Amino acid sequence: MLHHLLGRDITRKSKQLEGGSGRDSLNDLGPGSCNYGGIKYLFSDWPGIVMIFNGDSLHKFPSTRPRRLRLNRFLRNSVAETSLSTSNLIMPIFVTDSSSPQPINAMPGQFRWPLNEDLLKFVDELKSAGIHNVILFGVTGKKDPLASEATSKNGVVPRAIRLLKQSFGKELVIFADLCMCDYTDHGHCGVVKGSGEDYYIDNDTTLKIYGEIAVNYAEAGADVIAPSGMMDGQVKAIRDALDGDGYENVLIMSYSAKYASVFYGPFREAADSAPRFGDRRSYQMDPRNSFEALKEVAMDVGEGADIVMVKPAMPYLDVVRMVKDSFPQVPLAAYQVSGEYSMIKAAAGAGWIDEGRAVMESLTSIRRAGADLILTYFALDAARMLRNWDSLF
Repeated sequence: MLHHLLGRDITRKSKQLEGGSGRDSLNDLGPGSCNYGGIKYLFSDWPGIVMIFNGDSLHKFPSTRPRRLRLNRFLRNSVAETSLSTSNLIMPIFVTDSSSPQPINAMPGQFRWPLNEDLLKFVDELKSAGIHNVILFGVTGKKDPLASEATSKNGVVPRAIRLLKQSFGKELVIFADLCMCDYTDHGHCGVVKGSGEDYYIDNDTTLKIYGEIAVNYAEAGADVIAPSGMMDGQVKAIRDALDGDGYENVLIMSYSAKYASVFYGPFREAADSAPRFGDRRSYQMDPRNSFEALKEVAMDVGEGADIVMVKPAMPYLDVVRMVKDSFPQVPLAAYQVSGEYSMIKAAAGAGWIDEGRAVMESLTSIRRAGADLILTYFALDAARMLRNWDSLF
């Protein structure tokens, strides 16, 4: 436990005690050290941690009473370590070629939006509530092996971008999710080679298509391209394509640590993007790995990512914290995915939890873990509740 709490840097400076008692205690072993589980930790470079864990620290009862700072909400608000604002939130929006909004059964309260006044009214409502960041996902019945709809100037996402930019201009920051799964007839995130059990995703051929999609979205007016396919080298391919066509100022928010998660289920219904065969475990990350996320993030930053992301958020808050600690200078996003949304909705609908408080607690936990930006389907609800932020805790 202490290994995880203190982080890998401190672990590197620790050494195993020879003949230690093995007791789980924080016994002082001399200046700047302590014992936990038979391991000696040296704290010479971490005076704050010495204060917390040293038996001679100032933090002792009764001179220290943490409850004093919790006596009323005004005190609690004054010393709160974590904040949340509408600037931290990004609203995911599904856009489609329908004539009216289509409710998403697996995600109560969410819709697939047509490219008409209904979409504009919804986005205007977001903007009025203080939400100026949206990320677009295309939903279409036009599917083929190479995701041609995604590279078409008349595709649903480029048309949605143009419509929104014409209506809201610079007051709306448009993130465009970039992947092929919404547009392929097989539902995978890249070009499929082989067949049956021998199929595989051709990484480098896929990168060429990613570059074409990125330029298509940038030309339509997207502010940020958000590649989610987890192909090796995707950020470099997209950065090169954008720069080569004169879009040096279009940002890239990479889904750097995207795990192969069961929590994507409702989204796949919403976007009709489930694989028709196989799964995505050969390209999305193994849920058992955390340090691998640091490698993925380091590669993306080195290739030119402006923002990196961990997805999903709640089951991977440890990864969010690791990434922020390792790359404090890089803006970090976390995605509260469809499964997280639908679980809160289902539990609240059954009367088991208070929906509003669950929403704000979950979003606050993601911020506390280190996320600068949160993609959440609760963005509009959260914006409304933030008007009474000081009374929520």
